[in-house]
Order: sequence, then C-alpha cells, then structure tokens
Amino acid sequence: MEYSSIQLNDLSDEILLIIFKNLNNIDLLYSLIGVNKQLNNIVHDSMFTSSLTLFNHSSYNNIYPLSDLMLDRFCFQILPSIHHKIKWIDVEVSSMKRILSANYPILSGLGIYNIEKDTDLDIFTGKIFLSQF
Repeated sequence: MEYSSIQLNDLSDEILLIIFKNLNNIDLLYSLIGVNKQLNNIVHDSMFTSSLTLFNHSSYNNIYPLSDLMLDRFCFQILPSIHHKIKWIDVEVSSMKRILSANYPILSGLGIYNIEKDTDLDIFTGKIFLSQF
C-alpha cells in the first residue's frame, strides 16, 4: 500500500473553511495569520474577525487574560491587520487598555469581563482613560 502525504496547503479553501469554522477564532488567528497567502486570506474573512473574545476561560467558567506573548502578538500584529473588520470585542479587564488603544472604526459592541464594582465606575466615567494621558 502506498502512502500519500497531504499538507494543509494542499486542501481547497472550501475544505479549510469547514475545518476552521470548528476552531476557536483566537487560536486560529494567532496560529495562522502570516503563515502564507492562502491561509492569511481565509482567516481574514469576517466570519473569523468580526467578533473576538480576547481572553481564556476554564471549564469552571473562570476567566483569565491571554498570556503576555499572545497579547503582544495580537496588539502589535494581528489586531492592526483586522481592526477595520472587528464589530465586537470581549476583553478581560486587565488587558483592556492595551487592546482598546487601537482604532476600531466599526466596533459596535464591547464586553468587559472580570470587572470589579469600583473599576466599572471609573471606566464609565472616563477616570481610568483620562488618568493614562
């Protein structure tokens, strides 16, 4: 019996879309943006970029921020390349400043997680953002 070797690049865009729809958008973007032209075009599609959850969560519904390495790549490479396609972002409060420092021209929704009562008042009155500048 002869064995054949098929690589990810050998699959059609349609098959890749079927596979990618079943994966986590954040992991997909983190792993495939910049790999090659075909994958870059696919993962830049609005089905993967319009709504992002930029934090991790455990099976016990605990929410925790992305690692510094992941957050750096998102803030410096990934988000700048897709910022004009993002309609909704869910963020963990400790990484919110970094993520929201970019311009998102069509952003219409923001979810903030792990927020404390005192912090939410400062955010919504502008005290947190004003004190940074």
